Amino acid sequence: MAYFLRFAARSDVGMVRAKNDDSAYVGRYLAVVADGMGGHAGGNIASASTVLDLVHLDRSHQRGDAGTELADEIQTANSLLSELVSTNPQLAGMGTTVTALLLNGDRLELAHIGDSRAYRLKNGVFEQITTDHTFVQRLIDEGRLRPEEADVHPHKNVLMRVLGDVDASPELDLQTLEVEPGERWLLCSDGLTAVLNDRMVEQIVRETPNLDECVNALVELTLAGGSPDNVTVAVIEVALTTGDEPEPELRPVLPSAREAAGEREASSGPADVSAAASEGPAEPAVRADLIRADLLSRPHLLVGAAALATETGQIPIVTQRSTERRAALMLTHKAQAPDGPLEEAPAPPVRRWLGPAFVTLGVLILLAVLGFGYTWTQTRFYVAAAGDRVAVYNGVPQTLGPIQLSHVYERTTIPVSNLPEFRRSQLEGGLPASDLQEAERIIEDLRGELRAVGCAPEGGPQATDGPSAEPTPGPSASASPKPTASPSASRSASPSASPSASAGATSTPRAQPSPSDAQTDPGAVTADCGGNLE
Repeated sequence: MAYFLRFAARSDVGMVRAKNDDSAYVGRYLAVVADGMGGHAGGNIASASTVLDLVHLDRSHQRGDAGTELADEIQTANSLLSELVSTNPQLAGMGTTVTALLLNGDRLELAHIGDSRAYRLKNGVFEQITTDHTFVQRLIDEGRLRPEEADVHPHKNVLMRVLGDVDASPELDLQTLEVEPGERWLLCSDGLTAVLNDRMVEQIVRETPNLDECVNALVELTLAGGSPDNVTVAVIEVALTTGDEPEPELRPVLPSAREAAGEREASSGPADVSAAASEGPAEPAVRADLIRADLLSRPHLLVGAAALATETGQIPIVTQRSTERRAALMLTHKAQAPDGPLEEAPAPPVRRWLGPAFVTLGVLILLAVLGFGYTWTQTRFYVAAAGDRVAVYNGVPQTLGPIQLSHVYERTTIPVSNLPEFRRSQLEGGLPASDLQEAERIIEDLRGELRAVGCAPEGGPQATDGPSAEPTPGPSASASPKPTASPSASRSASPSASPSASAGATSTPRAQPSPSDAQTDPGAVTADCGGNLE
């Protein structure tokens, strides 16, 4: 028995969005939904690049382990995002979720990262198959937050895992599932689930036999509910191949690229940013010809930013990179004969000095790139913990082998252990600042939160910088002593903020918390109500 996928997909701009950062592809063997992030600079680029890097997997015969191949291709897509950022620093911070299904015989390979979702309707049971990689979902899993509280949690949109330029090898959720004819899958970005609850989604998927009508109903209801985000929906159905059925018609998106992308009117923002970051000829649409030819060779639907990039070239750096990869893959496929690989022609003689010369040139280029990269890192600042004190760092919070790319620029007297728990988790990853002035503003915000927590009462001990310092009663101390702040407060605290962890804290800019578990010192209290930079 052979299976294939029937499919429908649609992507639309949210009610308050200027452009569509979502992308999706569905074909006879592959379905992918990606929700880009990074705002004006690169959300659309991240999702479009990732989806276009995966579409060549849409074929009937997989080589080897299809699940491993899918995971490897997603990791490759992640590397390409890092490459784009390294050549275009204005794209720093962009990322994307990915939820992908790959049909291989009678099995579906599922790969997932982020908060886009995959639902399955099989044997009358409708269920969510993927798990959101969000901060609130982790709190729910640990029993520290009820599911009904997640929708109103202040950090409900904080992602713990995504593709992007931060992690060189992000962790993917991988599953292999057996398929049956007639089972239906829904892949969607969080723009859908932010407006429609699971009960309403299930009702539409169950009661709408036509896939196109199902997709349109889900998107229209989301937009009618005032969707604050872009919404992308793909519905697929597993079908059994019969020997006499005709090959389905190709479904090109070339005549309606903007409509497929969900763009209602021209928007100069994304095009300007991507065009400024692109390289090569001034006619980016020409570079998409090879991608279009490859896509039109198979039945498919391409929607969102990926459709706009492919058909109009408005995101030229995506079409340029994807064209290079697609050309290499197509040449590789053409080199394969029906009965196996062709015999390789003997290689022409090569001068012996060419090898060492290329190696030397490569080393010199690498050293130049590393030197330029290190120089650039020293123009950046961030705020993080230095022992049990908050400090301003010059550089970026990463290492390059044995080389530390940052150092303490200024150290404050603000104790980390006395800050709200979610603030401590943010400090673990570092609070980025564009310059020293912004870093000092972040310090002032933290000092304000420290004052909001309150000083040690009159008569109580006050913390000193050393672990063996004796408590000294202050003029306003009370008779009730409190423990001193531990200088060993963990710098590896992860975001574990409960609804009461940040009570009384003033509003500060949000940052993505570390995915590690929170480790705090229960005995730590306010030892210093803020101080000047040392």
